[in-house]
Amino acid sequence: MSSEGRGYNGSFRVNPFLWFIPLVLSGIGILMITSTTSPSSFAYTGTPFQMGIKQFQWLAIALFGMVAVYAVPLRVWYRFSAPLLITAWTISWFPLIPGIGATIGGARRWIQLPGLSISIQPGELLCLALALHLAKILSREDRDQTKAFISVCVLMAFSSVPLLCQPDLGTTILVFLISMGMYVERVGFKLPIITGAVIIAAASPSLVFGTSYRMRRISAFINPWNDPLDTGFQAIQGLIAFANGGFWGTGMGHGFQKLNYLPAAYTDFIYAAIGEELGLVGTVGVLMLFAFWIAQTRRIYYNLEDKFRSSLTWGVTLTVVLPLIINVAGVTKLMPLTGMPLPFVSYGGTSLLMMWSRVGMLMRLEKESYLEGSE
Repeated sequence: MSSEGRGYNGSFRVNPFLWFIPLVLSGIGILMITSTTSPSSFAYTGTPFQMGIKQFQWLAIALFGMVAVYAVPLRVWYRFSAPLLITAWTISWFPLIPGIGATIGGARRWIQLPGLSISIQPGELLCLALALHLAKILSREDRDQTKAFISVCVLMAFSSVPLLCQPDLGTTILVFLISMGMYVERVGFKLPIITGAVIIAAASPSLVFGTSYRMRRISAFINPWNDPLDTGFQAIQGLIAFANGGFWGTGMGHGFQKLNYLPAAYTDFIYAAIGEELGLVGTVGVLMLFAFWIAQTRRIYYNLEDKFRSSLTWGVTLTVVLPLIINVAGVTKLMPLTGMPLPFVSYGGTSLLMMWSRVGMLMRLEKESYLEGSE
């Protein structure tokens, strides 16, 4: 197919919206992180900008990571997808090692770097590595539907073991959704629907009701006002933040929830903080930015004929869209909270670095779709 047939003219140029929209989202994140952490930062360090500066530094590292990933041809990722997944899986066990893993909120999901106040969450790398290897597995034409589905389930179970041991139910759910979503794109709906129903029926009693903190989250989701000062406190304060913001918001820096009313206002609940300070206009604007960015990845997807590249585009996009849906649904009380950060926006170096690595991979996919179309 000619390059003109694909809508390309002249030399290749990266679609600027692929990186510009995440840059805007990251900028919004830095502003909101600075705003929501300014009282505590000033109290402990004498400056209200410490957390925002840290996130800006991570953004610089993440942009370098994007360029590095973009520079690697996809054939290299295809060849080394299995070693990368095994490496990510091995690193995912490190948080369980005493002296290496850091316990935050009752879970050991982070690796504490010696001598540095930096924690790394290996589950972020595991999700991307899984999507990459699944794209390779599902693109092979010599596999029938049943064999492909068995391979996907084996990889899903393999990836979930260290996450369940931490425990990290949110990322485990994400691994399941990525695996089934990529299979659906390549093969069909039937087997994932049946498997999902069986897993939910069999695993829900032990995964959801087997631990006290998960039971508290379910209780807070059903009726947070039963215990407004404990289990339901975070959910209620999130809703209050949206109510305070109204249509236009209270204004940047004028929110009240950051005064220790809303826990995790700069991480998991940053969408609620946006709702308070920037109002409905801000929250809808953020969702529209994501929607427009997803439309750009859709354009790449439909310009690709190679099965591996098209499946990888789908999978990489899923690893951004699914956390977005889980975070927004949890904060707005459409589903129980799972501790999922808002992509590109929430505070967290590992999340930001891995999200921008996805941008680099999508930019590479677009470049190779152009090269493929111009042959």
